[in-house]
Amino acid sequence: MTIKAVTMTSMLLYDTTLRDGAQGEHINFSAEDKMKIALRLDDMGFHYIEGGWPGANPKDTAFFEAARSITFKNAKLAAFGSTCRPGMKPGDDPLLKALAASEAPVVTLFGKTWDLHIERIMENTLEENLRMIRESVAWFVSLGREVIYDAEHFFDGYKDNRDYALETLAAAWEGGAEVLTLCDTNGGTLPHEIEAIMEDVKGWFADRPFGDQRPLKLGIHAHNDSNLAVANSITAVRSGAVMVQGTINGYGERCGNADLTSIIPVMQLKMNIDCMGQERLARIKSLSRFVSETANVPPLNSRPFVGKSAFAHKGGAHVSAVLKEPRGYEHMTPELVGNERRVIMSDYSGKSNVTYKAKEMGIDLEGVDSREVVSEIKRLEQEGYQFEAAEGSFRLLVERMAGRFKPRFQLKNFRVTVEKDKDRHCSSHAIVHIDTPFGEEMSAASGDGPVSALDNALRKALECFYPRDMAHMQLVDYKVRVLDGAGGTGSKVRVLIESRDPDTIWSTIGVSEDIIEASWQALADSFHYKLGSSEI
Repeated sequence: MTIKAVTMTSMLLYDTTLRDGAQGEHINFSAEDKMKIALRLDDMGFHYIEGGWPGANPKDTAFFEAARSITFKNAKLAAFGSTCRPGMKPGDDPLLKALAASEAPVVTLFGKTWDLHIERIMENTLEENLRMIRESVAWFVSLGREVIYDAEHFFDGYKDNRDYALETLAAAWEGGAEVLTLCDTNGGTLPHEIEAIMEDVKGWFADRPFGDQRPLKLGIHAHNDSNLAVANSITAVRSGAVMVQGTINGYGERCGNADLTSIIPVMQLKMNIDCMGQERLARIKSLSRFVSETANVPPLNSRPFVGKSAFAHKGGAHVSAVLKEPRGYEHMTPELVGNERRVIMSDYSGKSNVTYKAKEMGIDLEGVDSREVVSEIKRLEQEGYQFEAAEGSFRLLVERMAGRFKPRFQLKNFRVTVEKDKDRHCSSHAIVHIDTPFGEEMSAASGDGPVSALDNALRKALECFYPRDMAHMQLVDYKVRVLDGAGGTGSKVRVLIESRDPDTIWSTIGVSEDIIEASWQALADSFHYKLGSSEI
């Protein structure tokens, strides 16, 4: 009996962030982190969540133990592991017994499909490898588990030895695997190769007699070493794959995995393949940020669909066109993936940028010539300012030019000292003297460096007059860039400060040949922005 490949108008989403994504450099999830992400993925409607390799390390074992008490609403939890070892029965292999003990309803087994690995690296025989695949899959099926077979290095194995690579798939299928996932483990396969090979796989299975009537289900797991993981995944879907494996934000070893935050919107919005529904899709940017924060990896601004810059417009002509017809410069509506359109202020800006940005920030431009604002922005950017990264300072600039800026404090003077004793670390102290509508205040404070001391002293002075605002505001990032190193230690520097309160994040900027002066400019703007926003 021949079998036919399944084609679907919906797609099975298999997330492997907790296992394959955790292999990325600088990513180290705790068992608690994994559970938080798993629950978020379940809420988003993912069909499969790969939790890790129980038995391979204590962290993954602890995760699966904790997962036993969790009822997932949408997802099936998958335990990942290898086929049994050469010369060993599955039921005797400690690693396979650990997979079974995890009680995960789904077991994802990877097996070797490339004769290079089998004979030269594992020093095994091709025949024994087929037995290991067939019997390992069959053993888990006999235990009542759903088995997904990951054909490791499938495309490379196919290119070297087509017939044997296909036989490994047949062994997994005969063992009872539910899905055969074709893996581009080295990430070197091109889209047209994916298409041709998948068509051959389907044709080969259709021409081969099998003893059951199960429809063939193929999946794809692409790595990004050639920057083609998303393209290869989409190609595989067009070629009949019914399951896509990947990670949130494309996290993973070397260059990463296929990024599900791109694949899902492409399938849902551009291919009309149902993945998770529109309501959940509108939360995919939030999911991306959540995983990024949990992994302690800064979000990539240029990440398609969910990045901060995905729908950002800088050139004046572009902004003018977007104001008239967004489709002219945007391939989709940002809100569909939970993102938003942004207009960036820079020396490329035109009148339309200022008009749009002012409207976005709730700034009344009545009585302000937007061309003068553009001219001033371009002049300041010649000096080294960069308002695209400092929207808080941009707001203050427009308010000053409009004559609407009401300073909540003015600097009278400050003094910063840094002391270094022979056997002690540096110590920094600052004294700040300010004038406010409620009177003068002088405060002193120390800190971890001169900028920290200045921040603490200013905050201490302002707390006397604005205690509630100061309690909710904190500095969260501080960056310094030398604008022209030719001047050596006297070079002009740009300081960017990012601050936040429970509701908002804002950035401010300062530029000077003196790093303390530049830091004060950015710091003062940050406090002015907060105190001004509190009255809006």
